[in-house]
Amino acid sequence: MNLESPKINVEKSPEEVFEFLADVKNFEALMPENISKFEVLENDKFVFALKGMPEIILKKKEIDAPNKIVLGAAGGKIDFSLTGNIVKTGDTSSEVQLQFAGDFNPMMAMMIKGPITKFIETLATSIPNAI
Repeated sequence: MNLESPKINVEKSPEEVFEFLADVKNFEALMPENISKFEVLENDKFVFALKGMPEIILKKKEIDAPNKIVLGAAGGKIDFSLTGNIVKTGDTSSEVQLQFAGDFNPMMAMMIKGPITKFIETLATSIPNAI
C-alpha cells in the first residue's frame, strides 16, 4: 500500500526543512490533536500513539540530505516506512511531500487506508507552521 500526502510549500530552504525533520523530537509538533503518547527513545527513534490505536515506534532508516529522510517501523508486527521528500522551489522555499509505504493484507489495508491518509496529511500540513 502506497499513500502520499499533498505537496506542501514551505517558506524555508530544503536544508532547514531537512534539519527539522532529521531531529525526531520535532515530530511531536507535527502530530494530530488526538495523540495520546509521544516519547523520544533514542536520538534517531521515537514512539507515539494516537487515541484508540496501538503504539508505533519509528526509527530513522535512511537520510539523503537535504532531499530525503526515511523513517521505518522499529519492531512490531507491521513493516512500513514514512518518507519525507524535499524539493527546492526557490532560494528560501521548498516543497515537502510525505509518502507512506507498507505491505498489508487486503483487509488490513482497507481498514487503515483512511486513518493513515489523514495522519500523513496532518503531519505534512503541520510542517510550515512548526518550523
